Amino acid sequence: MKQVLLTSLILTMTAATSVSLQAQNLSIEKVNAINHQLDDVMELIDTTALKIKLGELEETYKNNPNELNAVRLGLIYHETALNLSFLSKTSYKGYAKKSYDILTSLSLSPTTRSAYFPVINSYRASALSLVGAETKQLKLIGQAFDLFKEAVNSYAAVSYLPEFMRGSVAENLPWFFFRKRKIARHDFGSIIDKQANNRAFASSKIMSFTYWAWANQHQHKKDRPQAIAYLAKAIALDPNYQAGRQKAELLNRKLTE
Repeated sequence: MKQVLLTSLILTMTAATSVSLQAQNLSIEKVNAINHQLDDVMELIDTTALKIKLGELEETYKNNPNELNAVRLGLIYHETALNLSFLSKTSYKGYAKKSYDILTSLSLSPTTRSAYFPVINSYRASALSLVGAETKQLKLIGQAFDLFKEAVNSYAAVSYLPEFMRGSVAENLPWFFFRKRKIARHDFGSIIDKQANNRAFASSKIMSFTYWAWANQHQHKKDRPQAIAYLAKAIALDPNYQAGRQKAELLNRKLTE
């Protein structure tokens, strides 16, 4: 038994060291180049477009199962689970597990390029939380946050995704996860701070969602002036209603009544 535990510990330490070395070779520019290739399958809010994209990507991956198409398929499965599985009793069940399985395979593969790891490991953690929600296995939520912690520690300096995805999950947890819900306040604030230091850190779409999310977490009177200012930013960054504008406008009306 001691030998098994020792072996497990060595494997865990080796994996952590590998992730650390991968992170050392990354930059915001490299990560953003990957995100640009994936932008059309991340943070989708149009369910009609999502269904079309799902069919297209499944066919593309079937014909050309390369690394990029595998990542794209894992992400579109995540978006399907997030936006469609909870609206249907049967049709879209299981997509969270599909996403988690694909992204886990990529995460554990020795051939996966390091620049993909911030997005793979962030969405992998989120996919596991969706599996937990769909199957009502609350222990998976805890495991998802363990994965989030690893991703944040490794990649948050060069990618908004670990904190953005963790904050997005945290803010939607039931009330009895109050300790984890508090994480959202930190994560969205952290992204805003990094964006202030480097305007290239996150895209306009992500910042629109982020400013709205921060305001949504800070509705008390003492925070209201800053919340309203951030809502104005969320609206301005989303002229075509593809990100946080609709929710920002609704919250702005609530806070300014």
